[in-house]
Amino acid sequence: MTRPVLHTSLCDLFGIDYPVLLAGMGPTVGGSNKGVAGPELVAAISNAGGLGVLGGTGFGPEEMEAEILKIRELTDKPFGVDILLPVLGPKSGGSDHTPSSAELWDLIPAAHKAEIEALRVKLGLPEVPAPQRKTNDQPMSSALFDPQSQIDVITGMGVAVLATGLGDPAPYMRQLRDAGMKVISLVGNVKGALKVLGAGVDAVVAQGTEAGGHTGRIGTMALLPQVLDIAGSTPVIAAGGIGDGRGLAAALAMGCEGVWCGTIFIGTNEAQLDDFRKARFVDANEENTKISKIYSGKTMRNITNPLVEAWEESGIKALPMGLQSMLIAPLLRGSAAADRLENGMNAGGQITGLIKAIRPAADVLNDMVASASDILANQLAARITTA
Repeated sequence: MTRPVLHTSLCDLFGIDYPVLLAGMGPTVGGSNKGVAGPELVAAISNAGGLGVLGGTGFGPEEMEAEILKIRELTDKPFGVDILLPVLGPKSGGSDHTPSSAELWDLIPAAHKAEIEALRVKLGLPEVPAPQRKTNDQPMSSALFDPQSQIDVITGMGVAVLATGLGDPAPYMRQLRDAGMKVISLVGNVKGALKVLGAGVDAVVAQGTEAGGHTGRIGTMALLPQVLDIAGSTPVIAAGGIGDGRGLAAALAMGCEGVWCGTIFIGTNEAQLDDFRKARFVDANEENTKISKIYSGKTMRNITNPLVEAWEESGIKALPMGLQSMLIAPLLRGSAAADRLENGMNAGGQITGLIKAIRPAADVLNDMVASASDILANQLAARITTA
């Protein structure tokens, strides 16, 4: 059986067969500290002809190196790494000190701690003490205070592509260019697109609010043409609400050079997520997601659950990224102890209703490409008539 041909400038830019990029989905709060887009899923997408992207958020240098080495054991194809760039909290003041877990906890206002305790009691969750840590221990979120250490590893190991979200890549572009890397940045509005275009990125991922995980307020179909109008020769990649060949074909027809897909690949064998959470995606429909700041301090779309609903009803003001995940840790520890696994983070978009079963990632990608090729070659052509 011959493979369909679906080639855009993005394929040449990244050395891939198909213009389909795996969203670099990072760790789940209240679940594994490993990214959902781990080595197995990254390699599966790259081996199938797309661009696999590792969810590198929160990894320290040694963890990042280990994950990259695992990917290289599974594929010789190009792949990327996705990280967050904002320098947050105490580190932004110019200090070289990366705060420990204990130091971060001390930064949380007493009023917030009291509100979280009241919410724990309201939800009927047991009180579970925090694990004993060394005073110099650094939490998973510490990498958010020091993205430079991540970039040093990524550039030093010759990764092909860096994807950035929630930050400005400009301060790092010289180092990335010297390492021969391609850079793509995610944006949720025109203002963000102008910023990263000014930094000289190789491609812009314009992500609509339909997307899972950290997302903005503008719908995909409204955002894409406005970003395309200002992008010039820089390729635009569509994201948000794209989970099959119809979405891929629509993005290409609009003028995008490819798509960035996350949620649809959560429903795969290779996704680094426990069976319980994967099953929630199979069971969910398009109305089962909600945007909340509960898990990270930034607007994030998740499959909703009792914890999210109680947080939204409480009116508690979210803290900045890094501190927020520590603030809600008592609720997550209590949920785990009570076997209330549904309260953990399940970042996912509004295309969850398209996930009918857990499948191999290569099958999902191949079906997407075949369907888009058919639509573009046959269905759209059949609808074009002349007067």
